[in-house]
Amino acid sequence: MKHWPLSVSRVLRLASLLGLMVLFDPLRAQEAGAGAASAPPPINSGDTAWMLTSTALVLFMTLPGLALFYGGLVRRKNVLSVLAQCLGIAGLSALLWWAVGFSLSFSGDGKFIGNLDAVCFKGIFGGSGSDLSYSKHLEGVPESVFVMFQYTFAVITPALIVGAIAERMKYTAVLAFITGWLFLVYFPFAHMVWGGGWIGAGIGAVDFAGGLVVHMSSGYSALVLAIILGPRLGYGKEKMAPHSMVLCMIGTAILWVGWYGFNAGSAGAANGLAGSAFLTTTLAAAIGGFVWALLEFLLKKQPSVLGFCSGVVAGLVVITPAAGYVSPNGAVLCGIAAGVIPFFAVVYLKKRLGYDDALDTFGVHAVGGTVGTLLTGLLAVKELNGAEGGMALFFRQLASVGIVLVWSVAATLLIACAVKALIGLRPGAEVERQGLDINEHGEEGYAD
Repeated sequence: MKHWPLSVSRVLRLASLLGLMVLFDPLRAQEAGAGAASAPPPINSGDTAWMLTSTALVLFMTLPGLALFYGGLVRRKNVLSVLAQCLGIAGLSALLWWAVGFSLSFSGDGKFIGNLDAVCFKGIFGGSGSDLSYSKHLEGVPESVFVMFQYTFAVITPALIVGAIAERMKYTAVLAFITGWLFLVYFPFAHMVWGGGWIGAGIGAVDFAGGLVVHMSSGYSALVLAIILGPRLGYGKEKMAPHSMVLCMIGTAILWVGWYGFNAGSAGAANGLAGSAFLTTTLAAAIGGFVWALLEFLLKKQPSVLGFCSGVVAGLVVITPAAGYVSPNGAVLCGIAAGVIPFFAVVYLKKRLGYDDALDTFGVHAVGGTVGTLLTGLLAVKELNGAEGGMALFFRQLASVGIVLVWSVAATLLIACAVKALIGLRPGAEVERQGLDINEHGEEGYAD
């Protein structure tokens, strides 16, 4: 017991010494604070799982969704050409996205285009500063997941153009055109709207999941390219009915399911906003299909499966820019608009103007994307995602529509004329009559 006071005194002296070391070592304290501040947020397994699922769903939209939807709508002699174009675009987009596409879309603070800081996914895998658990764009989600989520958008957007020029454009010309289009249209718009550029950060327009970036850009470009190509041989004189409405309906169903990744995934997390986008997407798609078919019944006495499918896709297109901004009531209005306005664009406008938009890419995607973008300006609910509907937002949306329209048309004219001069756009007349499948791919979709 006689040593107990001595032990206590030693302990007290040691504790005092340690306290002084901490108090009078400001450099170490600063380093500790800096380290804590720069530490990346921990990975959120729930959000990451949802974004991985959404990425797979959006890719599912193109392969096989869009491929089957478009493939069923063409004649049987050209079904494989549509599938090959979708597959080729997926591979081409992956190569360009890895090399420079992601960097040009989501790096830097340029007004119109990004920079080359993230070429070849620099900073994501390998090299200094890489960290698989940290995303610059989605908190708690690895950057690799964000990169791949956005890649799937870069696949389906140019693939939509295939619908307007189906059955009459050379495979090599399609890939050459898409290459130029990604650089001059898609990468700039992805940056301007979602990457901190002119339209989103400057003008203040909003686009939740791609009304401007995806549907309008591809839809207006598709119309211009279809006009430059000219109509299919026999257009307006021969029957060019879809060869398989079964494939078309299956493709539509896959698109609808995949669209939840497209819209709800654009919330960036498994949260209430994703749930709201899931709900509004469902309402608009279902109501759009019903209203389109109802109009067919009223005007033609026959609601067609093609009408249901077209209306569902139109509903999905219209709600895309609005999914995270509008209430369920707003989604119902979007669905009704989708069933009416694109219907008249497809059924009457195309016939009146005489252009051959083979699978109605312009009527559904350009018109539907425009309608959805403008309705977002009027119907956005501030409490949902910060954007308040009204005339101020409507005019910002209207300005963004004008920019996308003019830019897409001008770029498409430039690219199409260049490809036409270098390698030509259309196959020979005999190849077109026989079908692209056997002549360009050496295969047939169906064995007799």
